[in-house]
Amino acid sequence: MLPTARLHGALSIGTNYSLGFVDIDGNKHSTGYGHVTVIVLTTPADREKARTVGDRIPERCLGSPEYRMITIIRFARRHTVVGRTIAITFIRHRVNEEAKRLQARYDAKKIVRDARKDIFVATDFDGSMSSQLGEPEGTTDFGVFVFGRNGELIAQWRGVPSAEQLAAAVK
Repeated sequence: MLPTARLHGALSIGTNYSLGFVDIDGNKHSTGYGHVTVIVLTTPADREKARTVGDRIPERCLGSPEYRMITIIRFARRHTVVGRTIAITFIRHRVNEEAKRLQARYDAKKIVRDARKDIFVATDFDGSMSSQLGEPEGTTDFGVFVFGRNGELIAQWRGVPSAEQLAAAVK
C-alpha cells in the first residue's frame, strides 16, 4: 500500500460522524458543527509527519474559523498519572513552539490572530479517541481524516497526503 493511499477501515467515506475530543487546553471539539475538520492521528514518534500535514494545509484555511486541524497524539502503552502530566507538559512546550512557526505564516499573510489559539492537540492515553476513528486498540498507525461541516467523512489516508490531496478534500 502506498503511504498516501486511502484507508479502508471502520469509517466510511460519505458517512456523517459526530466525534468528540477534548484538547490539552480543555477545549471541546466535535466533527459536524459547521467546521471542516482535519484530524491527524499520530504518535510522539511521528510528530514530523503531523507537522508536514499542518504545513500542507491550504493557505486559504489559515486563521479561518471555518477550518480546524486537531492533532491527536496516541500513546501505545499505559502511563501513570505522573507520566501523563510529564507528557502533557512536554507536548504543551512543543505546541508553543509550533505556534511560533504558525504565527510567522499568519504574519506573512497579514492574519491578525494569535496562532496558538488555532492549534488543537489532544492526548489519547487510553485509546478512546483512536477508537472513535475506527482504529483498533494497540495500533500506532498514522492517519489523516477530513470531515466536512456536517461531520461527513470526506477523505482519509494512512500516511501524509499531498498538498493537492488535502486542498481537494478541504474545499
